[in-house]
Amino acid sequence: MKPLSPSASSAQGAPLRPRPLSAEDFAPYGTVIEAPAQGHGRLINNGTTERFDVVDDLQLGAAGGRATLALFRAQARGFPHSVTEMERHGLGSQTFIPLGVLRFIVVVARAGDAPGPADLAAFLTDGRQGVTLAPGTWHHALLAVDAGDFAVIERAAAQVDCEVHMLATPALLHQQPA
Repeated sequence: MKPLSPSASSAQGAPLRPRPLSAEDFAPYGTVIEAPAQGHGRLINNGTTERFDVVDDLQLGAAGGRATLALFRAQARGFPHSVTEMERHGLGSQTFIPLGVLRFIVVVARAGDAPGPADLAAFLTDGRQGVTLAPGTWHHALLAVDAGDFAVIERAAAQVDCEVHMLATPALLHQQPA
């Protein structure tokens, strides 16, 4: 599938380059989901499977919410990409897990006041990593580097939980790490 072209406004904006995704760097925004390099899980299924509990509470029950599992089929984005808006989900987390080896970029800002371009951080996954965004974390919509399917776990309820913020000045996201 051909990557989506960046918008016409992408010629301007504060430059934003992703860092490789790591649990330590991503901690202010949520949790990195990846297979541990060394096994320290617990054995289940008569010892044939090792279980790793990555996120013990997805925090999806606020205000009558429930967990929902969706499949997102993402097109590859074109880069550089103009980041013009951010969103957040104050009542629950949101989890993105690639189904296959699919890289994506996560653009985030800390929970709190609406962010500006200087508040943004970007992380490039290695294709095998997923993320759980903590409730209230500002983030851009899914930015797939590689086209494909993603499992998404998020809160569902009668009350929609998505606040969108338009950036006064866009950021220009590049694919190559800083």
